[in-house]
Amino acid sequence: MSAGITVPLYRAAHGRTGDKGNRSNISVIAWHPDLYPVLLAQVTEAVVARHFAHRRPARVQRFELPQLAALNFVLDEVLDGGVNDALNLDTHGKALSFWLLDLPIEIPAALAPLLAGPP
Repeated sequence: MSAGITVPLYRAAHGRTGDKGNRSNISVIAWHPDLYPVLLAQVTEAVVARHFAHRRPARVQRFELPQLAALNFVLDEVLDGGVNDALNLDTHGKALSFWLLDLPIEIPAALAPLLAGPP
């Protein structure tokens, strides 16, 4: 059996970010449907909460969208108060999807050809 490889999440998925008040909404969409089970297994609420620990989310929820091979995460209280209150440069939290997409994940070697970007 061949070993897996560790890659940043962006090699297996792309993302979109939205906001409402002090809540960030981050979608993670697999580049290929065969990568979706890897996302389900490894990109959990607990993992995302740890990855964003420096932002101190009050709650992290995951919603599964299997027809789209996607996950949607809702992170409460991570935008320093939201657009009208935050003093940071990214008041909408658009960069948060990039932070999540840098998360290291393990990919089975057999799925490596489905990854985006250079090997």
